[in-house]
Amino acid sequence: MKKSLKTYLLLWSTQSLSALGSGLTGYSLVLWLYTQSGSALKTALLSVCSYAPYVIMSIFAGALSDRWNKKKIMLVCDLAAAISTAAVFVLIKTDHLEIWHLYLVNALSGLMNTVQQPAAEVAATMLIPEKHYQRTSSLRSFSQSLNTILTPVIATALFTLAGIDSVIAVDLITFAVAFLTLIFIRIPELPKNEEEKESLFASAHGGLLWLKRNPLILKLILFLACINLIASVYDSALPAMIISKSGETSLGIVNACVGIASLLGSVLTAVIPAPSNRVRAICMALFISMCTENFFLAFGSNTVVWSVGAVLGWITIPFMNANMDVIFRKSIPAEMQGRVFSCRNTLQFFTIPLGLFLGGALVDGVFEPFMEKSGINVLHRLFGTGKGSGAAFLFFCIGIVGAAVCTVFWFILGKYGWKDGE
Repeated sequence: MKKSLKTYLLLWSTQSLSALGSGLTGYSLVLWLYTQSGSALKTALLSVCSYAPYVIMSIFAGALSDRWNKKKIMLVCDLAAAISTAAVFVLIKTDHLEIWHLYLVNALSGLMNTVQQPAAEVAATMLIPEKHYQRTSSLRSFSQSLNTILTPVIATALFTLAGIDSVIAVDLITFAVAFLTLIFIRIPELPKNEEEKESLFASAHGGLLWLKRNPLILKLILFLACINLIASVYDSALPAMIISKSGETSLGIVNACVGIASLLGSVLTAVIPAPSNRVRAICMALFISMCTENFFLAFGSNTVVWSVGAVLGWITIPFMNANMDVIFRKSIPAEMQGRVFSCRNTLQFFTIPLGLFLGGALVDGVFEPFMEKSGINVLHRLFGTGKGSGAAFLFFCIGIVGAAVCTVFWFILGKYGWKDGE
């Protein structure tokens, strides 16, 4: 059956619009919770509630995805998430919204995303012609980057001018557009096979067993797990350093530059030719990212330098994601992708909450106290003095660690030499 890219583009555009709406609600809930509680910990727990089911249940979600109709999974998960969002809207309008409601809603949304994500990955594979894998991956990076730029701007404006209920209303409208479009889109289903008779645990084990038999894919996943750990430490340290040294406006500018760089990287990825060796391309893209932004943040003392670092650090990430996506889609049989992608999610993303907690602990308990008490003048000349200098020192350290990780995996993965057609 000839695949039509038009169908995928319709699905991608409407799902991206819905993702923007969901992002607006998520961002606004953070603002609402912080203004209500004044607690950074309570606010951070929103992310923990979203990530916990994703990390814990992903390994089983793929087995369910491979068994069930992909379109129905996406529809049910979208509907459940929308109902929970509508419940928040009702609680706000009746003045009954409490913090634990948000934790429950985020946990449910995280669970729905866990089940939906592998189904959406397989659906994309069934809709995209193989020759367009890299370009469509860059489109996903493009929409994610655009949402990263637009979400804080639109959410803050709506939240400030019309309240959180207006944000949720926009979210529900974007959901309706995506949901109705998905109803009328035809997504091909894979032929039934004997593996659907396996137990849930046996199916999940099948995904892990496939990874064990394909060491390149497994090592790429472990590589990304290490990078995610470092990147999560970065996420914890970034506000602590920039707000302490320059204020919230500077942090917003730097985060906007991250989105702009990702957007530019997505456009470049769509037009440049495929690399001769995708594995080497992945390693080099991450090496450039680790060796630029972290050191610009560590040694910089103003918003301009930090913003330049953000652009250099993030412009190669869409290129890395696109090449990773091509390798995965061409290497993993379509009938196994749900299970393997879910195993990947568990193995690749479990380091994110660890990195977030580790980063906060290192800034507050190790690096800031060390720089405050240290009499080593060279450190103060390099990283500054006062609050935020410890976080800057931490960026220097994670830059070194990130470069070392990329170098090690360059040699580990280099022997595979994966190219298109293999």
